[in-house]
Amino acid sequence: MREPKIIKIVAKLIQDGKVIVCPTDTVYGLICDATNEKTIKRLFRIKKRSIKKPIPVFVKDIKMTKKFVYIDKKQEDFLKKVWPGKVTVTLKAKKKLPKGVVSSENKIGLRIPKYKLINQLFSTISRPLSATSANISGKPASTEIKDVINQFNKRKLQPDLIINAGNLKPSKPSTVVDLTEKKLKVLRAGAVSKEGLIKIFQ
Repeated sequence: MREPKIIKIVAKLIQDGKVIVCPTDTVYGLICDATNEKTIKRLFRIKKRSIKKPIPVFVKDIKMTKKFVYIDKKQEDFLKKVWPGKVTVTLKAKKKLPKGVVSSENKIGLRIPKYKLINQLFSTISRPLSATSANISGKPASTEIKDVINQFNKRKLQPDLIINAGNLKPSKPSTVVDLTEKKLKVLRAGAVSKEGLIKIFQ
């Protein structure tokens, strides 16, 4: 199937409130419209994850990011250096998004991925997308399509589509950092080193 056709099909499914397993620049992910409360609730049920554990979102660019979170000059300079890439950044929420995206501390985790398919989706979809790994909660995220399929196989509630891009390049999940304080705080170690990010932020 040609790439433009895949983009068109996936964009339509997302706009219709569906949940898709999609390759990313890190591991396979579950993506859907992050502004659709009903769809986000369904994603949490598919993943068997507590709604109290918020998921991050993919955004198109810094302009879209500013619609949903507050960003000062230093934070923006940092984002321009690490995005697109494997760094998820937590910032204070500005615009209301569904429960499960915004934390109890009124923060949102965001990332611009470096992956052509997802970046092209944003040419059709002008809203953030969920950016959580495609696994059952408590089980490991994976870059191998067989592992992903097996986790959801035979379950009553499944993703609406699985995009099989074969096995992805080995990668850890994104590094998650909190930028809401004066100092950068690493919340989850991942694909990008803590030391490198601290040096960029200083």
